[in-house]
Amino acid sequence: MSIGQLKSRGPARRAAAVLGCALGLWGLSACKGNPDSTQAAVGSASPAAEQAPSGQGPKVVPGPGHSPECFAPWKKDTKFLQWTARKPPFRLALVNGYVGNAWRIQMVKTAKAFAKDPAIAPLIKEFKVVSTGTDVAAQLGAIEDFINQGFDGIVTLAVSPDGFDRVIRLADKKDVVLVPFDNVLDTDKVMQVNEDQLAMGRQWGEFLDKQLGGKGKVLEVRGLQGNSVDRDRHVGFREVMEAPGKSYTIVEVVGSWDDGKAQKAVADALAVHRQFDALFAQGGSTGAVRALLDAGHKPIPVATEAENGVRKLIAKHHEQGMKGLSLGQSPGLAAIAMKAALEGLQGKVMPQMISVPIPAADHSTLKDGENFFSQLSDNFFTPNEFPPCGVNISGVKIMNESESDVK
Repeated sequence: MSIGQLKSRGPARRAAAVLGCALGLWGLSACKGNPDSTQAAVGSASPAAEQAPSGQGPKVVPGPGHSPECFAPWKKDTKFLQWTARKPPFRLALVNGYVGNAWRIQMVKTAKAFAKDPAIAPLIKEFKVVSTGTDVAAQLGAIEDFINQGFDGIVTLAVSPDGFDRVIRLADKKDVVLVPFDNVLDTDKVMQVNEDQLAMGRQWGEFLDKQLGGKGKVLEVRGLQGNSVDRDRHVGFREVMEAPGKSYTIVEVVGSWDDGKAQKAVADALAVHRQFDALFAQGGSTGAVRALLDAGHKPIPVATEAENGVRKLIAKHHEQGMKGLSLGQSPGLAAIAMKAALEGLQGKVMPQMISVPIPAADHSTLKDGENFFSQLSDNFFTPNEFPPCGVNISGVKIMNESESDVK
């Protein structure tokens, strides 16, 4: 029996086991780690002990998975995972990294609002939130701390796509369900939730290519550097724009998915290059398009994220010739990751990689009150509801929460 197994049976049994070995009352095999012998010596395991987690992490099992209308496998060969079933309520934590832009702030608020949802709250005994900044070591330390505190599930928006092997092993050892989302990890050892960022980049590229006809000068506004979302969107976009037969000049700047930074980056690029034929902004899209308007730039096609502000601008300036495709990486991914963790903790069979549909709107489909909201702030991200998953959080409830840590 391992020390961890002795601990799971409480102080009295642990003391009995140690004393029995010390006095030589039991066989050598029991004192050296034979689970069957020690259990026989200590007494039959309690029902709780019989249902205790195995300490091995999830098993790879055959599909199909639970609730495929919500938790769709990423692709046909996605494997399925299953953890030892436990009974709720659970201790759940969100470990965010960077919190310095509107998307991250709304994501944290969404997670808090979802934890209070009447259908979810009974499943959660304790919910904690921490944002650790851009330091990978700080985020890993926070995850490890929650694991060691005995939390059952941890959802995380990772600072980096790699470097998590140690905490994954620790989570498996403690049977903690760890669920990265949005900025996912380069591993298949944990359950992950995301929209297909590579496909999103391709969709933006295809839209601009259709508008420009294979040639032109395009300004690309990148996201947060070192992030897998930024990387995959960029790669998908360039696959289209740099395909054989295309003749694009692409000027690349960094906006870090932040309106202020993106606006300045676009303004600086315009000061040097004067004119562009199209704009692609991964995030901070409202600021990026405002920089074009402030400079008196001619209307050009824009490929943007789904901030409320940029959808307002596209709708407002469409009659003057602005065409735009707005694709949404929803802050509601946090809620779906939380729901996935809760289902995994209850022993449901889950896809290792969960695909969430990409919400889209363009200049021809934008409608106030439906896919953008003139009465809400520019920083509000429009796609937040996923009916197949039971995630239906109103904008009011989200905005009533704060982005501060829950300790």
